[in-house]
Amino acid sequence: MPPKSPPSEQPELFRSALVNLVDRRHPLVRLAGLIDWERFTTAFGPLYSDGVGRPGLPTRLMVGLHLIKHMDGLSDDAVCARFLDSPYVQLFCGEAYFQHALPLDRSSMTRWRKRIGAERLELLLAETLAAARRAGAAEPKHFERVTIDTTVQPKAVTHPTDSKLIHRGVEILGRLARRHGVALRQSYTRVSTRARREVAKLIHRGRHREAERVVRRMRTWLGRLARDVARKIAGAAAAVRAAFATPLERIVQLLRQRREDRGRDKIYALHAPEVECIGKGKARTRFEFGVKVSLATTNRTAPGGMFVIGARSLPGNPFDGHTLAAQTERITGVPIERAYVDRGYRGHDADKARVFLSGQKRGVTPTIRREIRRLAGIEPVIGHLKSDGHLGRNFLAGASGDAVNVILAAAGHNLRLLRAWLIRLLAFLLSLLATSAPTAPTPTLQTAAR
Repeated sequence: MPPKSPPSEQPELFRSALVNLVDRRHPLVRLAGLIDWERFTTAFGPLYSDGVGRPGLPTRLMVGLHLIKHMDGLSDDAVCARFLDSPYVQLFCGEAYFQHALPLDRSSMTRWRKRIGAERLELLLAETLAAARRAGAAEPKHFERVTIDTTVQPKAVTHPTDSKLIHRGVEILGRLARRHGVALRQSYTRVSTRARREVAKLIHRGRHREAERVVRRMRTWLGRLARDVARKIAGAAAAVRAAFATPLERIVQLLRQRREDRGRDKIYALHAPEVECIGKGKARTRFEFGVKVSLATTNRTAPGGMFVIGARSLPGNPFDGHTLAAQTERITGVPIERAYVDRGYRGHDADKARVFLSGQKRGVTPTIRREIRRLAGIEPVIGHLKSDGHLGRNFLAGASGDAVNVILAAAGHNLRLLRAWLIRLLAFLLSLLATSAPTAPTPTLQTAAR
């Protein structure tokens, strides 16, 4: 069913409203007044069915919790705990009175993200930019000239090695066999654990050939185990076969892959097959395991800072020049006049009259040359997205989780800038009031003696 409508504004006799308890100058209170919450209710309302199931959670509550989560880099558990502790967070999420019990389960946030999807969650990013315009932190002219770059959003997986993946496959099949009562000839759990430790020791000592022999032995064990499980479940119930179908498919792919395989033919994590190996030429990190993402920021720094006006995931590790889409125009509603990119976009298929590469000489005016030199300004934004937000390690499952996480991380970055802008603006106004207030005359010795 659709979410419940907010209760009517009827004052309670023995409870004080949150607006009477909090400081109206607090950044979260002012942010709540800048955001158009009815916009989310109108956009997400058609996703619910009338008359089916229990009423959904309020849209403002779910949107507010996700904005707070990515603004402060919190987990689902941490943001739920902050909701109970802070009256400002409750006011931001639309509560009229202080709540002593959590109105949702933590897993409701996961189900809400899956219901809304990455495409509709772009509305959160668009609303943060609209709130920045209402607060005077940005203007439409700042969205006309943008800087675009790509980076890697790492997945929450360990560094993949052959011995680690094979041992993980043995553990998964053994756990499923115990859960569904499948009798195995041998589980290989004990010998696989010992072999994995032996491989680590041999690699550390530089004895790579001996380590490869042990890995081949582990691969043989996993193949035996997979074939044994396939024989045992051939005549089992449909539910048992369905439970083993996906793990067996991924393990067969793991056993077939070779070192020279690339792209989707290679698996780096059994629980996250969408993970890709991407090299961006970094000296400190040769390869990163996750998904490539494209980010677009304002080329000129707005009064509130460099806002992210476009963010999306790029599964399949495509060429950068083929990722120049009109996503920022869809989010901001402002046509792009010029887009600035680095040399990794050479050979792009976009409008060459509007896209300018680093080091380009033809058709470059002094203004364009000055704006090209601002290309490096996107790197600190990427750093803040990874260190202050959740772009540095994505914990959401699946390819859809990759797309959702990058959009919410961008929305959280914009809200951090907007919160800092509101704090600076309030400090500036208070300083003006302090300087313009008349000062009391200093008492002299005669008046003090009297």
